[in-house]
Amino acid sequence: MCLGSWSVRKGGVELAPGFPPLSTVGDRNPPDRLGRLDVSSSAAALSGIYLREPLRALVRIKYQLLVYHADAIFHDKEYRNAACKYSMALQQKKVISKTSKVRTSTGGGASNIQAQSLPSEIEVKYKIAECYTILKLDKDAIAVLDGIPARQRTPKINMMLANLYRKAGQERSAVTSYKEVLRQCPLALDAIIGLLSLSVKGAEVASMTMDVIQSIPNLDWLSVWIKAYAFIHAGDNQRAINTICSLEKKSLLRDNVELLVSLADVYFRAGDTKNSILKFEQAQMLDPYLIKGMDVYGYLMAREGHLEDVEVLGGRLFNISDQHAEPWVISGCHSFYSKRYSRALYLGAKAIQLNSNSVQALLLKGAALRNMGRVQEAIIHFREAMRLAPCRLDCYEGKPAVVTAQKKLCRQSLIDCYLASNGIREAMGMANNIYKTLGANAQTLTILATVCLEDPVTQEKAKALLDKALAQRPDYTKAVVKKAELLSREQKYEEGIALLRNALANQSDCVLHRMLGDFLVAVNDYQEAMDQYSIALSLDPNDQKSLEGMQKMEKEESPTDATVELDGDDMEGSGEEGDLEGSDSEAAQWADQEQWFGMQ
Repeated sequence: MCLGSWSVRKGGVELAPGFPPLSTVGDRNPPDRLGRLDVSSSAAALSGIYLREPLRALVRIKYQLLVYHADAIFHDKEYRNAACKYSMALQQKKVISKTSKVRTSTGGGASNIQAQSLPSEIEVKYKIAECYTILKLDKDAIAVLDGIPARQRTPKINMMLANLYRKAGQERSAVTSYKEVLRQCPLALDAIIGLLSLSVKGAEVASMTMDVIQSIPNLDWLSVWIKAYAFIHAGDNQRAINTICSLEKKSLLRDNVELLVSLADVYFRAGDTKNSILKFEQAQMLDPYLIKGMDVYGYLMAREGHLEDVEVLGGRLFNISDQHAEPWVISGCHSFYSKRYSRALYLGAKAIQLNSNSVQALLLKGAALRNMGRVQEAIIHFREAMRLAPCRLDCYEGKPAVVTAQKKLCRQSLIDCYLASNGIREAMGMANNIYKTLGANAQTLTILATVCLEDPVTQEKAKALLDKALAQRPDYTKAVVKKAELLSREQKYEEGIALLRNALANQSDCVLHRMLGDFLVAVNDYQEAMDQYSIALSLDPNDQKSLEGMQKMEKEESPTDATVELDGDDMEGSGEEGDLEGSDSEAAQWADQEQWFGMQ
């Protein structure tokens, strides 16, 4: 930390009349080289010396040294100690203010000049709030920033206040602070996104930037950009995609990495995995050091079964920075899909520790807790994810049908947890809330139908909802699977076979092929059923249900070989028990490590 960061004079930092500049005390190096030296220990030593000096003339020196010492401690990530030192500096500043008033009344003009050269009291308060925010003492941070008069708040102070208010659920105060940021800095894009996320209408936000759009050339794209993000935060994914694609065609924003990441994220929310991965890869090619959004990309790659690529991606991001949540989430997804849930839990908790607003980290930890049987703890994490991203359906819905037996991670989310704990009423309330909030699209209709299927009284309603979903998106796999399950219950096998054949005409999915095999067995079409199981296993060799279906058919065809196969199965079962013992010991190891880190 350069000691001359506040008030640099020709001879260094001037502390007070009669004292040599601090940059020349005990140092023969020229003052211009001091900024390249590590002087944190010097600041600590000098503050310890001068703080014991009772002379009132040294008050300014004490104030400056305390600020410099706190800056050095902050740089070393000792945030609680730094906040204490900053608070001590403010006490010294109060003494300076009192003496300055006395000297001003007696006609002393030099004191005003000296006061102007001191570190800003507003900046010191901001640093204290920053320490409290890192320590997750949000109430204390808000109290410090609220103590700054509104006229003296800089844009970064208002921005921090807005984010803290939003996190605390004080939406009205957050909107006021975001608007104040835009009043001072009309091109503050983070403030624009903050307002849109708090349901402020896009037209109102655009009106606050109209003057700067008209005064600066080549800025006409901003109004379209605001419209796109307004669609995103309203949950209108299709219109958001269309608007961002129109922006991407403009010469100024072509191959813009931020825009590509946003487009990939909207494709992900809309359930278009293929285009989402494509846009993430395009952004990654343009910026090899990209971290933002890579947690979602890693999750999608893991969900598609590309675990080796996910492992490589996580390692590469760790080499870029291990102080972001994204590489920890990616490694956690790799562990989850490898069925190492305890390790995934630890990695998700570490990601949350680095960024408590990481939705993907909350979903990862919630999914790990859910699969470990800790449903109530999982619900807490899914609720927090839902609060942060109310328009993301994966915060609400259960595991998607596109996830095969090998890929069973994923979106075991809030509604799934309610259903697992027999909370059908809570799940129904949540599903109705999603339906009302995000409108009647294929995904929300299927979520509501999934809950209705759990109650025998609402079976007909579930069927009507699934028909509506499939009318909107005939290729929506989860709706197809749920409709097929309903037809299987009703023993309408021919209708189910027609449904699955239509769905498989434009896509190839392990679950759909396996379900078609099950339906074909029910109508005694064993040869084609065997073909469908084979296709399912070619897509996912570890799909246990397809293996079971094929083995059952082989036993029925050859009773003599059934005994041999049964013996083989018993031997394989004993091997699986050994693997389970190994996984249990590994889970215990990671659980102990999680407890050591204090992550519950």
